[in-house]
Amino acid sequence: MLVTGANGAGKTNLLESLHVGTQGFSPRTRADQQLIRLGATAARVALTGDRDHRSLSLEVTVRQEGKRAKLNGVPLRSAEQLRSEVATLVFTPDRLAVVKGGPAARRAYFDRTLARLLPGRAPLPIEYAAAVGQRNAALRRVTLGVSTRAAVAPWTEQVAALGAALVESRRQAIGLLAPGFAERAGELGLPAATLDYTGEPPSAAALEARLERDLERGVTGLGPHLDDITIRAGDRELRIFGSQGEQRLAVLSLLLAEAEVLAEQRGTPPLVLLDDVLSELDAARRRTLAERIGRVGQAIVTATGAAALPLEPAQLLEVASGAVSVR
Repeated sequence: MLVTGANGAGKTNLLESLHVGTQGFSPRTRADQQLIRLGATAARVALTGDRDHRSLSLEVTVRQEGKRAKLNGVPLRSAEQLRSEVATLVFTPDRLAVVKGGPAARRAYFDRTLARLLPGRAPLPIEYAAAVGQRNAALRRVTLGVSTRAAVAPWTEQVAALGAALVESRRQAIGLLAPGFAERAGELGLPAATLDYTGEPPSAAALEARLERDLERGVTGLGPHLDDITIRAGDRELRIFGSQGEQRLAVLSLLLAEAEVLAEQRGTPPLVLLDDVLSELDAARRRTLAERIGRVGQAIVTATGAAALPLEPAQLLEVASGAVSVR
């Protein structure tokens, strides 16, 4: 499906509403109040669709006091539960930070991917971050003289255990992505693309060995919260030596690779949302991308004009002044 319209017409808002309605949160902001129109008291997204030849209805209502979601009319404990029911992948121009940004942006991206590809291990990044936070707090209490080093030890064990599990899970998730990433990147003209994760699990002994330094700084200086994932094309690290076009191709290749893995795992392809994805690609790459996204399930692409997509879309929508019409 291709969605066209002038800049500022509301194309991105449409994709954002689809993401909120299927995932329970916005890809643009974590402040839910920003989803409510100025002067209004609530926002609501209601979607109907078909999955495995069965009807599916999703509803998310956002109010100042919180948000609620329903699946087939049944209230959910939290809106984020929708993520376990429907997979949605999104590309927006700010996703280039996955390649050209700092390590924190890549860790966050791959940990979200981990949660989708290995749902049983989805809590790991949050649990590990909480353990590191508790250890850091214990370190600072020792430095202030209001606690003893013995109080740090249990958190050291927790950080070591959860850190080892997180490193192994990241390796597994990246291992699932890497072959498809290399293949899709090669099709888009980014040869020999690789994902390189060299994180090592933090042992309790290694954490104890650097306890003095951690006490001095008040933070845990070892573990997967400091790791990075290097994205390369051949010998070039794209963060440093890649053009913006190549960085865009790398992010798109990651998304396409994940879509294929999810489709294989779940038997149902994800919903793919691509915002302003064609504007900086040459004609050959636009055609290659259009052909590929036509195979990953339902994909919704935005552009300022229909000519941006070199293939005939299954459906063409136009957005003007916030209203959507079928062309």
